[in-house]
Formats: sequence, structure tokens, C-alpha cells
Amino acid sequence: MKLSPGRFYRDVQLGIKNLMLHKLRSCLTMLGLVFGVGSVIAMLAVGEGASAEALEQIRRLGSRNIIITAQKPADEQDAANVRVRISIYGLLYEDEQRLSETIPTVSRIVPVKMVQKSARMGKRTLEMRIVGTNHVWFDLVQRPKIAGRLLERRDIDERSNVAVLTEHGARRLMATEAVIGESLRIGSNYYEIIGIVRSEGASEGAMQTPDQQTDAYIPFTAARDHFGDFFTQNKAGTNIRELVELHQLIVEVDKEEHVEATAAAIERMLGMFHKKKDYGISVPLALLRQAEATKRTFNIVLGAIAGISLLVGGIGIMNIMLASVTERTREIGIRRAIGAKQRQIIAQFLIETVVLSFTGGLVGIGVGLFIPWVITLVAGMPTMVSMYSLVLSLGISVTVGMVFGIYPAMRAARLDPIEALRHE
Repeated sequence: MKLSPGRFYRDVQLGIKNLMLHKLRSCLTMLGLVFGVGSVIAMLAVGEGASAEALEQIRRLGSRNIIITAQKPADEQDAANVRVRISIYGLLYEDEQRLSETIPTVSRIVPVKMVQKSARMGKRTLEMRIVGTNHVWFDLVQRPKIAGRLLERRDIDERSNVAVLTEHGARRLMATEAVIGESLRIGSNYYEIIGIVRSEGASEGAMQTPDQQTDAYIPFTAARDHFGDFFTQNKAGTNIRELVELHQLIVEVDKEEHVEATAAAIERMLGMFHKKKDYGISVPLALLRQAEATKRTFNIVLGAIAGISLLVGGIGIMNIMLASVTERTREIGIRRAIGAKQRQIIAQFLIETVVLSFTGGLVGIGVGLFIPWVITLVAGMPTMVSMYSLVLSLGISVTVGMVFGIYPAMRAARLDPIEALRHE
């Protein structure tokens, strides 16, 4: 005997009517599924938001880029504590030439010199990181241009005293006033501000981010002429002098599939010419793959934790349906006596559990959408609710209801009609 649409509709109406006879009990039963579905969606939204932000930041570093950064060796840092006059470490001008000439997969290299200086504009003074680089920097480290122009080849060739500021630095120097065309004093030299870019800001952890919030980009040739290779720092009353030719090299590889092999080749080559480990290599592509793997693991863990709430909700449904079977024993006996089949009894109780779980799932979706919105509003954390999490949570809710409703439904169907009619 097939279940016709009309009969199915009547069974659904009957199921809703039976559940409405005990409104409070039905609502309390649904709470487990509501919080389970809501927690699944909220946890996945928080995880997706945090992962998406990190992945996007890594992607903007360039999947074909390799970032090599000068790092002071541990023994040099210990030596600085005993007031050694000069620390010599970092990348060399020859390293740039060797990499470009000997590794065929390297397409472009950007040399970088960095120095902390006090910049002055009018009456305002700001401690900034001065980045000496060339025009290719803005091709490899893509940042949105807000105003003016970027460094060009002629600026490098002519050793022009020009500077490109980050938006954060420009606002702190001039607040809401225009800065394009103004002069910025760095040390004893004046630089014309030709452009403003938006910066991502420095990141913590293993990822080497090339830019910071208060950077000023000037031609590499001008930085080398004005600041040289010696840098002086005053720390805790100690005058520390450092000799660093290059603070950073950003290497672009010809193809994405060559990135990891090229990074290994760079590591071997630098190891041949550097007696100490005075550099660090960061590969955004490897970090990207690692972050994606971490994201998958994170989602599985969060989903498993939230799934426990759904399991508890399913147990609640089984409990309430078993109680319903006991209460409706005489009703089941009457239906069996007038010709109802076992499968019809099973279908009736399964429909009630599906209605209960489906309703709880819908309410849980509302809770799951509300919680991430509150988290973003109050804590400022990025959240991202994906469609698959909504569908998955609702599907699991309905499945849990059906699985935990099968036993009570079968128990109801197996009741002896005569014994059921005698039940008080």
C-alpha cells in the first residue's frame, strides 16, 4: 500500500496536532536540536571567517613569491647584550645577483633596505619604517593605490627623493589634509610625497609580511645613498651598530608549481655563502596549503563538538516519542483493530519525529545566523556563514530525528492490538 500525497498530508496534520497537545514538552524536546544546529552553524561561521581572512592575506602576498628576510643570529643577539659595537649579518648584494643568474626559475627579484627613522611634516612627527625598494615591489606585493602614483623606473634610475606613504601613516601625519605633493623630512633629506597605498599591516607568527602600517617607500638607490649599510640603534642605553646590506629579498618564481623547488634551491645556495643562519625564508604558497589543511581540521573538530549537541537532541526525541507511545497505546490498539498496518503506524510516528526535528532545525538556523552576527558586532571578529553549513545542519537535524525516532515507531507498530485495547 503506497502512501498517497493526500494521506501523507493528513498524517502530517495529525502529527502536528499530536505535538501541539503537549506544547511545552515539544518545545523542550526541540531545544536540544535548536542549540545543536545553532552551535554547528555558529562554530563553522567563526572558523570560516578566521580562516578566510588568513587565507586571503596569504594569497595577497603572492602565491609565486618567496620572501627572504635578514635575521640576526642568536649569538649576535647575545653579543649585543655585552655591548659589541658592530653586528654584521643579513643578506648581501651578491645574493641578489647569484639568485638571478643561477636559478632559472626566478623571474624577478626585489631588493629591500629598511630603517627606522623619525619623519617630520610641518609640526607633526612620526616614527616610520623607511623602505628602500624599486618599482617592481608594487607588482609583487599588490596593495590598492589610494591617491597619486607609485614608484617608477625613472625614480630608481634618477635617485629621486620621492616617497609613497601608507594610508595609516599619511593620516597620522596630516589627519584629513591632502599630502600629495607635500614634502616629508626624513633625517636631513626632504622627499616629495607622490602617492598613498593601503597597507595590510604586519602579521604575527611565521609569515613574513613585507609591509607595515606606517611605511614610507622610497627608491632603493636613494635609500642606499642617504642611509648606507650601517644602522645605529639605541637600546637600554647601549649604542648598537649593525652592518646589513639587504634586509629583504622578494623573489618571484616563473610558475606556481616551481615555487617549493625554487625555495629549496635558494636555501641551499644561501647556505653555501652564509656561515651563519642570518636569514629566514617564507613561502606564502606553502603557508597557504598549510592554512587550508588546518582549516579543514578545524572545521571537522568544531563540527564534531557541535554534533554532540545534536546527539543529545536526538536522545531527547527518542525519550519523548517513547513516552508518547506509552500514552497512546490505546489509540494504537484502536487503529490496528480497524485495519491499520504496521507500516502505517511506523510512518505516523516517523512523521511526528521529522516534524519535530525539522522545526527544531529551522529555529536552530535562525539561532545560528544570529550568533555570528552578534560576535561580529560585539567582538569585531570576522564570521562567514556558508550555505553548505545551513543545509548540512538542517539535514543532520532531520536525520537525527528519523534515526532516533525509528525505535519508538517500531515499538508502537509491534504492540499487540488486543493488549493495547486493554491498556488504561
